[in-house]
Amino acid sequence: MNDADVSKQIQQMVRFIRQEAEEKANEISVSAEEEFNIEKLQLVEAEKKKIRQEYDRKTKQVEVRKKIEYSMQLNASRIQVLQAQDDVVNAMKDVAGKELLNVANAKNAYKKLLKDLIVQSLLRLKEPSVLLRCREIDVGMVQSVLEEAKQEYAGKAKVQAPKITVDGRVHLPPPPTSEESHGPSCSGGVVLASQDGKIVCENTLDARLDVVFRQKLPEIRKSLLGKTSA
Repeated sequence: MNDADVSKQIQQMVRFIRQEAEEKANEISVSAEEEFNIEKLQLVEAEKKKIRQEYDRKTKQVEVRKKIEYSMQLNASRIQVLQAQDDVVNAMKDVAGKELLNVANAKNAYKKLLKDLIVQSLLRLKEPSVLLRCREIDVGMVQSVLEEAKQEYAGKAKVQAPKITVDGRVHLPPPPTSEESHGPSCSGGVVLASQDGKIVCENTLDARLDVVFRQKLPEIRKSLLGKTSA
C-alpha cells in the first residue's frame, strides 16, 4: 500500500469519526433539549400549582371574611330590632304606669280597691296576725276599710278575723312627683307580711302591673310587632 492509499484510508477514517462525533453531538443536543423542555414544563406546572393554591387560599379567606361580616351585620340588625321592640314595650309600660296614678285619684273606687287588695293579700298569707304597709297618704283610707276587709276575709276563709297592724313608722314610697323623678315611688296599693317577716305579699299597683306585663309580654309583642316577635 502506497502513501496515497494510506492517506486516503486515513481521511476516510477521519470522516467516519467526525460523522460519528457529529451524530453523537446531535443526539446529546436533542436529549438535552428534551430534558430542558421537560424540566421547564415541570417548573411551569409547579408554579401554576402554587399560584392556584395561593388563589384558592385567598379566595377562602375572602369568603370567610364575608361570612363573618355578614354574621356581624345580621347580629347587629337583630340587636337593633330587639332594642326597638323593648323600647316599644317599655314605652307602653310607662304609659300604663302613668295611668295608674289616675286610679288613686278616684277616691271611692280607690277605697274599694284598697279593701279588695287587703282581702286578697290576707287570703294569700292566711296568717292570724299580719303587718300592713301603705303609702303615708293612704293610711287614713286604709284604716277606714280595715274592719270591713278583715270581716270579708274571715267569711271567705272561714276563720276568725286576723289582727292587722298598720305600720306607722315605715311607709311605701309616695307617688312620683314628676316625669323627671328617678327616686323610688309607688302608685298605690298595700304590702302585707307575716309578723316574723318571712312571708310577704306585695300587692301594690306597680307590682301588679309588673306581673301583668310579664304574663302578657308574649301577647303584647305579638300584637304590637307581629308573630315573628312573639
